[in-house]
Amino acid sequence: MAKVIIEVTKNGNENNAGILRRFSRKMQESSVIPKVKNNRYAVRKDSKLKVKKSKMKYLKKRAENEKLRKLGKIR
Repeated sequence: MAKVIIEVTKNGNENNAGILRRFSRKMQESSVIPKVKNNRYAVRKDSKLKVKKSKMKYLKKRAENEKLRKLGKIR
């Protein structure tokens, strides 16, 4: 993400609340906040190895359940 420099200088006898309000408005106009919020909960894809291991675990458990079902131990 590109750096965005937002600068607000005090005008005359402006109070701190006014400066903060102008800064907040400039931040919203620059669309920095929505970009950061979009990336906040970004989830990376699982690695191929992790996907493969979970699939193997699933298949092993499924085979075990099928075996127990054939033996009549579970329904």
